[in-house]
Amino acid sequence: MTKQIEIRKASVLGSSMAYRETGAEGAPVALFLHGNPTSSHIWRNILPLVSPVAHCIAPDLIGFGQSDKPDIAYRFLDHVRYLDAFIEQCGITSAYLVAQDWGTALAFHLAARRPDLVRGLAFMEFIRPMPTWQDFHQADAARETFKKFRTPSVGEAMILEANAFVERILPGGIVRKLSDDEIAPYRAPFPTPESRRPVLALPRELPIAGEPADVYAALQSAHAALAASSYPKLLFSGSPGAVVSPEFAEGFAASLTHCALLHLGPGLHFLQEDHPEAIGRSVAGWIAGIEAVRPQLAA
Repeated sequence: MTKQIEIRKASVLGSSMAYRETGAEGAPVALFLHGNPTSSHIWRNILPLVSPVAHCIAPDLIGFGQSDKPDIAYRFLDHVRYLDAFIEQCGITSAYLVAQDWGTALAFHLAARRPDLVRGLAFMEFIRPMPTWQDFHQADAARETFKKFRTPSVGEAMILEANAFVERILPGGIVRKLSDDEIAPYRAPFPTPESRRPVLALPRELPIAGEPADVYAALQSAHAALAASSYPKLLFSGSPGAVVSPEFAEGFAASLTHCALLHLGPGLHFLQEDHPEAIGRSVAGWIAGIEAVRPQLAA
């Protein structure tokens, strides 16, 4: 019988961070990291499939989901700080990282600084330093929209006032149509313009054409560490994808050590909504396979 998913709270840097937790206590930890504008809710149909082989923990990033919204800038390095403190608070010393969107940037950065913590990395629709705007997204319209998000006052009108990221970008990144009941938990954390500040901050943090310089440098360094790493990796791609095409995924997986690639079929950006079963079963099988040979690796 699958263990119920519990929603818990952790005290982190003077704020409360919510997280979903399920699976066996003694099993290796699988840490699920979401992106913008979602929350641990996006993993709801995946966690039960991974819970037989892992102790699953899926936080709501600070400012997202049911986590608090302290008065911070919500820059990438703020999220790094809060995630580090969350990991410490939960006593996580070793984990499989499962990540999408900004969760991948956090996972790569974490793995670069603490390779001893990483048992393996499963990822999809990932963020990387992009030398030009042409490298950012497959759709011209999406590139133009994100340029507007990064434009002072225009981005505020679109994201804070019109809630465009939740109402347009999120459903536009999913092949199937979400029901009202399914989209309600995504809308709930962002009822007012002020509550949407964390959502506005992240498109402005995307490392494109060298800007912002600190994020660009941090992710260049993290990607160099990823390229040099030997821990097991699993990359999922959708077709046509959004920021990662199947062709780009092929080349990227081939450039890494111990990286398996799984094409999921039709998918855009939020692959967890279109392919929860394939992702969940594949991650579970991948973890089980690694754990089966780990004692030999350590010998």
